[in-house]
Amino acid sequence: MPSTPRDTPRRDSPRRYAVKLEDYRFTFDAGAYHYEVTNPLVLHPDYDTLLLAYRRPLQGGPRRQVELKRVNMLPGRDARASAREEVRLAALLNHPKISRVHDFIVHKGIPYVVMEHMKGCFLLSVMHAAALVETRLSPAFAVYVAAEVADALEYAHNCETEEGTPLRLVHRAVGPLRIRLGADGRVKLCNFGAAYSELAGRMATPRDLLRGDPAYIAPELLRSMFAANESNADPLTPRELDGRADIFSLGLILLEMLTAKYPLDPLGLVPSRPATRFPPGLRTERPTWISLEFLANRVLSFGPEEIESETELVPEGLRAILRKALQPNPANRYSTAAEMRDDLRFYLRASGASGFGRLELEEERKAILNEATERKLLAAQTIERGVLPTPEELLDNGQTY
Repeated sequence: MPSTPRDTPRRDSPRRYAVKLEDYRFTFDAGAYHYEVTNPLVLHPDYDTLLLAYRRPLQGGPRRQVELKRVNMLPGRDARASAREEVRLAALLNHPKISRVHDFIVHKGIPYVVMEHMKGCFLLSVMHAAALVETRLSPAFAVYVAAEVADALEYAHNCETEEGTPLRLVHRAVGPLRIRLGADGRVKLCNFGAAYSELAGRMATPRDLLRGDPAYIAPELLRSMFAANESNADPLTPRELDGRADIFSLGLILLEMLTAKYPLDPLGLVPSRPATRFPPGLRTERPTWISLEFLANRVLSFGPEEIESETELVPEGLRAILRKALQPNPANRYSTAAEMRDDLRFYLRASGASGFGRLELEEERKAILNEATERKLLAAQTIERGVLPTPEELLDNGQTY
């Protein structure tokens, strides 16, 4: 596969924002813990604000690094109730490939979700660094990451309450900034803050609010929003939504990793199909990099022709997986994340990459970040702060980051 840089702006192209680091260095007590916030991890208007902090029991004990996710105040939703719901849901998710959520706290009236921090970086950071040094992630890297995420999704989709009641959980926001690559090669799915579930007492989503990440949204989510807008019905009934929506999102991420190109780029080929009439007043939980109407029609028109065009340079075995994962009709997709996971793992074996694992993933990740540093591309890394190693760290082979 040729090594070609991205030739069009990504939805999350680096943008500069004035940041006063002293505003993100403070201490406070909440609940049974003392928190020392050291620096921001993610500061970007299109994503959740993540702060790095040390957490220590007030009664004494070890100090551990955590992430604090600031919960946004959205019209029609109560931020504190939303944070509590996320913590309640996360307490039921106990899987090595899903990041843990520890607590919900409030500081100066601002609610935060306290989450596990795994040293390493987000998949988005590696994808950005690879584009900056004009290289592509290896197919084995992309397939291994996707298989690990599919394994996490299979568990989440089948999770039950303590009483054995199915949660029917759907992540709804699977994206490169919600996939964490550890410094030891582990892969974890993060941030279930936009998840749909049938957890008792859950908050209803306002009819005019599109939750999750619009850049990787499944078409049936948009169709259900349009239908609900017209009929004043609940847009997220179990009939309309299940884990196959997350499979579509993961398919888009896999395609992007393999081609080094965002599949729904506005400069891509848009088929000559009638545009869907966009409901007035519909809004998203996160800002969109292009108009929501354009993005929605791009998602709804992404069909077999586009998949064949986008995967022209992808190995045939992977093309078959992508065709199935990205079917516009969820009935034609993988019925479970486990089926997609198993096909991805079979591809690794059949392609002679069965030995690709944590060690190989970490070696490739570090090599890309090292090259970005050596070529003095540090300034371009603005989504996740402090990921690229310093020149001093490059000289220390024992340093991990």
